[in-house]
Amino acid sequence: MQGRAVGGLVIVYTGGGKGKTTAALGLALRAVGHGRRIRMIQFIKGSWHYGEMTSSSRLAPELDMMAVGRGFVGILDDTSTPEQHRRVAAEAMSMARRDVSSGEYDIVILDEINYAIKLGLVDEGAVLEMLGSRREDVDVVLTGNHARPAVLDAADLVTEMREVKHPFRKGMRAKEGIDY
Repeated sequence: MQGRAVGGLVIVYTGGGKGKTTAALGLALRAVGHGRRIRMIQFIKGSWHYGEMTSSSRLAPELDMMAVGRGFVGILDDTSTPEQHRRVAAEAMSMARRDVSSGEYDIVILDEINYAIKLGLVDEGAVLEMLGSRREDVDVVLTGNHARPAVLDAADLVTEMREVKHPFRKGMRAKEGIDY
């Protein structure tokens, strides 16, 4: 059943459970089926190989994924300085501002932007300003844990992923095709 036409939505996938990026990619898969054009900008991920980096190319040209980040911040193999992380996050924000206003994309997914705000890599006010100044027909999806109250308030749809059980708690390592 189709509802009334609405302007662009702000959608937030947040919470401590797995599935935020996967939910955004599921939305992208559905949208590609309707001929919509999607840009996904990954703010944190970037230095590791993720399955979605390869599979997303199969949905081109409708889905365009950009892994801009330098990888997860502050974990054992992170060799980037905080300034390097901030610089690439600023590049990702510049791309996001352009993409939500250009008319080139119907949906812009800002993957891990909530976490980038939490880490101080991206200014919350700049994100809110971008959401407020986007084209009114563009849907914007913000993923990542620790979504701030002001971001939640700006959203039309918020889904919180909650961990109930996770194999990491039993000492199991990340599994290719499931976790990355």
